[in-house]
Amino acid sequence: MDTEKRTWVNYRKPAFFAGIFAVAVAAWGFNDDLFQITKNLDVFASVYKEVNINYVDDINSAKLVKTGVDAMLEGLDPYTEFVPESEIEDYKLHYVSTQYGGIGASIFIRDNKVYIADIFTGFPAQKADIRQGDQLVKINDIDLTAKTNDQVSQLLKGSKGATIRLLIKRGTEAAVEKNLIRDEIRQPNVVYSGMVDGNMGYIKLNKFLENSADEVTTALAAIKKNNPSGIILDLRSNGGGILQEAVKIVNLFVAKDITVVSQKGKVKEKNFTYNTVATPMEPNLPLVVLVNSRSASASEIVAGALQDLDRAIIIGQRSYGKGLVQQTFNLPYNSLVKITIAKYFVPSGRCVQALDYAHRKDDGSVLKVADSLMHEFKTKNGRSVYDGSGVYPDIFVKQDRFANITQTLVSKLLIFDYATQYRTTHPQIGDPRAFALKDAEYADFTKYLAGKNYNYSTFSEKILDQLKTETTKEKQFPEIQAEYDVLKAKMAASKKNDLQLHKEEIKQVLENEIASRYFYEKGRYEANFKYDKELAQAVKTMQDKMQLASILKGEGSFKVIGKPVLAMAAKNDDKDDSED
Repeated sequence: MDTEKRTWVNYRKPAFFAGIFAVAVAAWGFNDDLFQITKNLDVFASVYKEVNINYVDDINSAKLVKTGVDAMLEGLDPYTEFVPESEIEDYKLHYVSTQYGGIGASIFIRDNKVYIADIFTGFPAQKADIRQGDQLVKINDIDLTAKTNDQVSQLLKGSKGATIRLLIKRGTEAAVEKNLIRDEIRQPNVVYSGMVDGNMGYIKLNKFLENSADEVTTALAAIKKNNPSGIILDLRSNGGGILQEAVKIVNLFVAKDITVVSQKGKVKEKNFTYNTVATPMEPNLPLVVLVNSRSASASEIVAGALQDLDRAIIIGQRSYGKGLVQQTFNLPYNSLVKITIAKYFVPSGRCVQALDYAHRKDDGSVLKVADSLMHEFKTKNGRSVYDGSGVYPDIFVKQDRFANITQTLVSKLLIFDYATQYRTTHPQIGDPRAFALKDAEYADFTKYLAGKNYNYSTFSEKILDQLKTETTKEKQFPEIQAEYDVLKAKMAASKKNDLQLHKEEIKQVLENEIASRYFYEKGRYEANFKYDKELAQAVKTMQDKMQLASILKGEGSFKVIGKPVLAMAAKNDDKDDSED
């Protein structure tokens, strides 16, 4: 999401529809549209009143209005939404600030029981030696059996400094009581920073909420003390946040008084151009930005601007393609509406928006911007880039998908549970970067799976089952049943080998989960470095000065893991890397 920061204002008891009317008048003025606006608001209010008075059953009036408003906004885009007073705090937590009072742990529910999913470093849960996989039995003597995730989260949250009493059960051990003092939990925007292979600095930015630019600045300052050979800014799976934070982050690498992004919409007063305002912290070191199909909005502003200015090489997969800007407007009774007010344009003049919400099909579905409607733009050095399709990387790295068996072992929590068991029998594992499961340990994992339910269907099995369904409908199945049974048996036999066939990727996920038991989120990243193809490509590219210079000059084409990266690829490739 790209949003502009706005001051939160509390309104005091104006009439709801009068408030909406005032907003409409302010927005449109007294012109020919005013009659239609007042007419439709009057109809809406009248329907609401008559239903509320006459409907056969009692109704929740607040819910009725929200349903109506949501339906009205649904036809616009997914980012324009109404937020009632009851949801304001959650909205702030997700889109404005990551700060709350709690213990520093996340949870999940399984079989009506509550378990610790993750521990955040430096907060009360970690200090009290609460671990991933521990069962949370009671909070302040309240039994948690059959409680929902939201109910448990509300019980865990509270004022900073307040005592919270937890009953914790670990494996087969007796439950123990732990008394914690809630702290201010501030989840960072920069979740990891440090040095990686090739003497490269690495910064993993997960979101663009408050203070994200300050956190990147702090991380960059620490990295510069190591005299790095280059910088890697990882924006993979970063869904965005505050537009101004993105501008500040670009300014760390780009000179003063350079245009980073412009926003343009229907209301001219809301059109702005954002330029860099400060002397850059690191204007010269080689820079790579990592993106994937979940890198969106503010991530695309940073990646797109640095690409357009020929300041960075973009590596990974094509980004999501969200070129829209939202602004929040206060409404009566402490509610608000978030509205898409503009599209944004990076320095070359392109907009990365990939979905055309203004021209839906008759069934309401949304189409991607057609190739024929995409336009060519030029970077500072004259390289070709295109609008309407996210940010296409300068070097494409094909993203591997985990096999069905690996996904099943994760979704059924068998890898999670094994990592919990591993932690109880291994006091330490050493450096997570060097941690690797031995063959004997992997064999132990396969023994652990014996008798566990991890059934799954391969794509081939699904096709075979579909064949049976269709031929049965057409009364032809008896004719092919013998061949069908043979194929079914062969597929079942083949699946028995999947634990060995996909051993390397299963080990990767296992090592990642086990490392988190000792080093939390830091351990996850460091254990995965040796498997990270995009990271390895970033290091390799910055070490090859000739290739680096050639890309930034727009010379030649490059091939990474079998896929050519040409200027026109961004215009013609419509499916290979756009969905995960």
